[in-house]
Amino acid sequence: MDFYKIFLSAHKGFGYLELVLVALFIIALLVTMFGFSGKVNNFLKKTTLFTMIFFHIQFLVGICLLFIFSPGFKVALDSGTLMSNAYSRFQYIEHPFSMLIAAILMTIINKKVKSNDTISLGIVIMGLIAAGLFAFAFPWAKVFGA
Repeated sequence: MDFYKIFLSAHKGFGYLELVLVALFIIALLVTMFGFSGKVNNFLKKTTLFTMIFFHIQFLVGICLLFIFSPGFKVALDSGTLMSNAYSRFQYIEHPFSMLIAAILMTIINKKVKSNDTISLGIVIMGLIAAGLFAFAFPWAKVFGA
């Protein structure tokens, strides 16, 4: 049994699910902001919670892939091409750190949505930044074969 392939398949599968959840989160956030005068509804609470949970699961699986199972990370680190090669830099530096920041922002947003009856512009901006970081760090070419 090859754990690298199992973790990679799990990471890819959760990636597709995360795309759907982020889209639902953005829709719920904008509908709440513009449609319900900023009053938090159950749909926003649930999409925020599930998006945050799957961000964390995806991040933990990705960290296991990066530090435990990834042969490319060790090779790039040892050969000194980690930052000079664009593919290595995106794969091993930009992708994990952008997803970490997005997961942290989603945690803050979830806390604010749970504890407040209305959302503010700051929560919407944090949500859009988290979605933007996710969109930046998502490997579109690998997933959709661009």
